[in-house]
Amino acid sequence: MARMEFDYVIVGGGSAGCVLAGRLSEDPGVTVALLEAGGPDSSVLIHCPAGLAVMAKQKAINWAFETVPQPGLNGRRGYQPRGKVLGGSSSINAMIYMRGQPQDYDAWAAAGNPGWAWEDVLPWFKRAEHNERGADAWHGSGGPLNVMDLVSPNPILPAFIEAGRQAGYALNADFNGATQEGIGAYQVTHKHGERFSAAKAYLTPHLSRPNLSVITGVHATRVLLEGRRAVGVQGQRGGETLTVRARAEVLLAAGALQSPQLLMLSGIGAPEELQRHGIAVAHALPGVGQNLHDHVDVVQVVSAPQATSTFGLSFGGAWQVLKGIGQWRRERTGLLTTNFGEAGGFIKSRPEEPTPDLQLHFVVAKLVDHGRKTVLGHGYSCHVCVLRPKSRGRLSLASADPLAAPLIDPNFLGDPDDTARLVRGFKLMRTLLGQPALARLGGRESPTSAAATTDAQIEQFVRNHADTIYHPVGTCRMGPGPLDVVDTQLRVHGVQGLRVVDASIMPSIVSGNTNAPAIMIGERAAAMVRAARQPAAQPLAAAAA
Repeated sequence: MARMEFDYVIVGGGSAGCVLAGRLSEDPGVTVALLEAGGPDSSVLIHCPAGLAVMAKQKAINWAFETVPQPGLNGRRGYQPRGKVLGGSSSINAMIYMRGQPQDYDAWAAAGNPGWAWEDVLPWFKRAEHNERGADAWHGSGGPLNVMDLVSPNPILPAFIEAGRQAGYALNADFNGATQEGIGAYQVTHKHGERFSAAKAYLTPHLSRPNLSVITGVHATRVLLEGRRAVGVQGQRGGETLTVRARAEVLLAAGALQSPQLLMLSGIGAPEELQRHGIAVAHALPGVGQNLHDHVDVVQVVSAPQATSTFGLSFGGAWQVLKGIGQWRRERTGLLTTNFGEAGGFIKSRPEEPTPDLQLHFVVAKLVDHGRKTVLGHGYSCHVCVLRPKSRGRLSLASADPLAAPLIDPNFLGDPDDTARLVRGFKLMRTLLGQPALARLGGRESPTSAAATTDAQIEQFVRNHADTIYHPVGTCRMGPGPLDVVDTQLRVHGVQGLRVVDASIMPSIVSGNTNAPAIMIGERAAAMVRAARQPAAQPLAAAAA
């Protein structure tokens, strides 16, 4: 059995874990270990933005989980891709930079989490960001995470944006600015035509630090406890048991699906859940795994002539891709710099909604089953998701085997309000895609969705085809209540030396993509950890400035 010891042990090399490793190791007086179940982020499919179309099928760097059968989806199992590689899901996602609405964070604070309101978190978003447009009241410059406009946007993009205007929506050039509402192009986490993951931003530049150890291929199996204090992590690496001790703190950053799983495997959770699997109760914390929720989403697919210049499986399309490979290798520009979801928008399902409750993702390819199915021909797709779903599910153990996948139950469309919003959203999306700017391209809606014309038929289409847009959150909820798991410092209630730092701590999901918020959470947590080590350190607000 191999044994090691560090001041801080981080479990999970995803978005928040990379931030923690990079920020904590800035202090040469501490030692930091980052444990990641996957391998290094060395694949060209990661660094070439368009490679994400292939990674949906690559289990080598993707946990590729599935949900339990979902009654709201007519008994179907949903797909739950998660990054299994340095950078985590920021190494396999669509690279959209989005923070959500200020009201999201104000709601966190109002739910008993002072210090997490919009005015509190905005400085941390700005500290993380280097926006190539420059700094302003909303954006940062000089931070580790590069944010930019697409270097070679697809030629069809202006047609989608014009269709949004024709449908009556405002145009929005900055969804992270003064207002989120409207239609426009997304900014992305790219740099020089390559994906710029959390690993590239926070980890790769610092791998030579003598106080930072990045250990890949380690599947964490439990947190080691001495009484009510976390003292390390045990894991499996190549058939060998690895014990990594933590002199100061253990920081779980394994994500909304695996951080609660690891807590439960360690005896921290609802006693009845643990005892059902023969796990001794080390600390009763019934909220672990509860409050799972996600952005439920449905896609409309449109077939169109190759002249639209979208991606497609055809002889001409293959030739386009071959030329694009050469251009990307030479110049880091061209077709392969796409993130596919190049544009979108935030709209209201009803005029009386106080803020947008729906998000659109416009995809410059025909997307079916998360890209896992090969579809002939050219075309484009559009997603619509419910931004603030009311449905709540849970994450539980399948068994006491730490290598077994957890049971994932987001309870999609469990609340009728989510269904009603998604039906309204589908109709609004269809109207937008039918505007002259896109209609003149000669596209045809997929027969499967085109057959759904009444609300009842659209609801059945939704139940037969909806799934995640990849944003699970909430399973280690932050708050002061009996079902909350961490406090406002992200410390696990009732356990010393243990924090959870990832999207699982979100009390409620943000109104948009979750990668930028996870990075913000990592930034805040790193400062909290450092402040705990040096109690006389400057306040958090000053540290973020």
